[in-house]
Amino acid sequence: MDIVYIKQLKIETVIGIFDWEREIKQQVCLDIDMAVDISAAAAGEDIESTVSYKTVSDRLIEFVGKSEFLLVETMAEEIASLLKKEFSLPWMRIRVGKPTAIQDASEVGVLIERGERPAIANYNL
Repeated sequence: MDIVYIKQLKIETVIGIFDWEREIKQQVCLDIDMAVDISAAAAGEDIESTVSYKTVSDRLIEFVGKSEFLLVETMAEEIASLLKKEFSLPWMRIRVGKPTAIQDASEVGVLIERGERPAIANYNL
């Protein structure tokens, strides 16, 4: 199994538990690793034989941009559910970060994995 990935996808959305957070859009950053067998796509130079990171990115920008989650944990779970349902992914690793949440941190957030981990996922991308 191979991995198609997206790093630092920036999306503006309503996210947070505080009243002031419910009134503004904040940036979240997504890192998505998706298990995909790319051999057929590589052999035939056929984008239809793989998961298109452009298609996934566009879908996540639409979905997250219209959402209003309270917690990044909920956002991560809903992203995982969407990816599994719409792209039939057997495994994914999703990092959702809020870069402006804590003044003294470059970013805070959650990292989740769903599905059966392929051997290649043990490497840091």
